[in-house]
This record gives sequence, C-alpha cells and structure tokens, in this order.
Amino acid sequence: MKFETKAIWVGQEADPSTGATILPIYQTSTFSREEADKPGGYEYSRVGNPTRAVLDKCLASLEEGRHALSFSSGMAAEHAVFSLLRPGDHAIVPEDMYGGTYRLIKEILEPAGITFTFADYADYGSLLNSFKPSTRMVWLESPTNPLLKIFDIGKIADTARDHGALTVVDNTFASPYFQKPLLHGADIVVHSTTKYINGHSDVIGGAVILNDQAVYERIRLVQKSVGAVPSPFDSWLTLRGLKTLAIRLKQHELNAFAVARHLKNIPKVTEVFYPGLEEHPGHAIAKKQMTGFGGVVSFRMEGGLNEANAFFRKLKIFQLADSLGGVESLANYPAIMTHGAFPAGLRKKIGVTDNLIRLSVGIEHIDDLLVDLENAFK
Repeated sequence: MKFETKAIWVGQEADPSTGATILPIYQTSTFSREEADKPGGYEYSRVGNPTRAVLDKCLASLEEGRHALSFSSGMAAEHAVFSLLRPGDHAIVPEDMYGGTYRLIKEILEPAGITFTFADYADYGSLLNSFKPSTRMVWLESPTNPLLKIFDIGKIADTARDHGALTVVDNTFASPYFQKPLLHGADIVVHSTTKYINGHSDVIGGAVILNDQAVYERIRLVQKSVGAVPSPFDSWLTLRGLKTLAIRLKQHELNAFAVARHLKNIPKVTEVFYPGLEEHPGHAIAKKQMTGFGGVVSFRMEGGLNEANAFFRKLKIFQLADSLGGVESLANYPAIMTHGAFPAGLRKKIGVTDNLIRLSVGIEHIDDLLVDLENAFK
C-alpha cells in the first residue's frame, strides 16, 4: 500500500466483534482473565492496550520500521531512548538541538553519569573528533529546531556504525511523509506526535520506531516500567490525525514555500531559513533524503525583543504559542520559548538570536497568511 492508504488502513480494519468501521476506543485500565496463570492478549493498559497497539502498528508502517512504541509525550519518548545508555556511556548530540532535549540532558542525564559532547554537525570533522571508545549513541535532528539545518543522515549513520554507536533521528519536523530515516541507515526514530502526526494541537504524545528486536525490548521495558504511555483516547485521536497526514503536509509545504519567498522580499527581514529554498546550505542534502521540505519557516528581522513583540501583537491569524505542526499557523520566539533553557552564550553561538522568529505555517488560505504577515510588519 502507498503512504496515504497505510495511514488510513494499517491495523485499522473493521472491528471483528461489532463491524465498526472506525477503531473503538478501548477505554479500560485492566482486562479480565479466566485463570490466574492464563492471561489473555492484554493485561493492564500501562503495559498494552488495543487502541495503542493499532497506533504503534500504523506508525511503524509509515516509518518503514518493524516496531513502534507510543509514549505520553515526545520527551517521554526521548527519555526512553536515552535510557539505553548507562553511567559511563558517552553520546554525541548537536549543539543546535531542541531546548527540551538540552534540558533533559543537563538536568537529568548528565547528573546520572552519562556524558555528552555537543558537536557542530555542520562541521563533519567536529563530529568525527567527538567519538570516544565509550560512545554509544549519536543523536540528531534534521531539519533542526529552529534554524532548519539539514544533516546527511546516511553519512552520520555510517560513521556511528563504524564506531559501534546507535544513530537516533528526531524526525518530528519532517514527519514520516517527507522523510524516513530508517531507510537512510538510522537505528531509531523519535517523534513528538503532538506535532504533525496528530496535527490538530489537541493531544500530547511521542513515539519511537525501530527495527532491532533486542533494542525494542529494552525500550519497551522502560515504557511499561515507567508508564509514560498515552491514554486510549489520546491514541485514538492521534490515529485520527494520521489519516490526513499526507494531505495536510502537502498544504503545509505549499504554504511554507509561499511564506518563505514572501519573507525574502520584506525589507525588515534580514535572513530566511527554509530548506526548500535553493540558497539554503542544506538544500541539496534535503532533496536527496527528503520528499518534501516541511511547513516550518524561520527568519531574522531587524531589531530584537521589543520589535519582535510589536510584530507578534499585530498578528491576527498566526498565534504566538509554543509547539508546531497543527493545522493552524503559529509564531514562536525561540530565544525565550523553545530555547530558554540554553545559556545565553550557547544560544548566540548556534544562532538563536533575539531577532529570530520561527513560524509553523498552517493550512489556512495562503492569501490570508501573507496579508497577516504584511500587516504585522507594517
């Protein structure tokens, strides 16, 4: 089946007991059994639930993976993957990463005895020099948040494998519709399903997709032991969002292209970041490993926080808010919002400046979005 068909039908056949076309929500915490030593297919919803199992099956199919595990948030999914590491292990991560991941590393993982090197992935030599005998994991985002840098997943995965390390790709910005890291050699894919996969800004969720059976079992043990799992209703809502992922992403990309080109012609805009633009440094790599360029556009404008707030106050359609990937258009101020956990010096080094704005371009009519931006700049 093609992507659009799999998103609607994988694991979602008509219910055999009732004939219901749409998957039921198994809103139960526990499952009955006839004998103590003979449990049925499910025992307790923290460990497994039929609605969540269908979501896992569908997500694995869309990422071309064997296994998927759903979590109560993207950060819970990330924590479960990092739990593969033990005290004394070393991981390489990018300097320009999501602020929540940075906070997880600094506040939770490093105090637990795991060591990290923050490397400039745009400099391949910097990445190579970061490997140690104890390196067990290489983590990357592509596109990155919020500067939309593109990294060669296959090249990094090959390098990590040569050093005995797993490659983990946060694929949230691209979604499985535009990019499938497992096909490029990555070992594990993580998602904040809150974003494009659900697509309606009404669910918090995360997911891990992979092929290796042993690694899957280790992460599944973390999942059922810690219990950071989505509810049956949240799983069902995420499945409902998946059904329209393909058509939503097509419109997100069309609108994002138009917004990026429009911003280039606004005098108060000094720099535009969008991998679909030919002048983007990662454009060639993006064309090689992606089938589309996503719906996020970042830009720098003249001024700083005061000018940014004046711009935000005048927006009518774009809403100033955290998150991205919903059908509605959002604006974000990374220096305070997504990357507030970064020290000021590191923010400056990676380019998260006081005049940087990130837009999650929704699927509203493009004319209305462009007028909204134009009026805000005026």
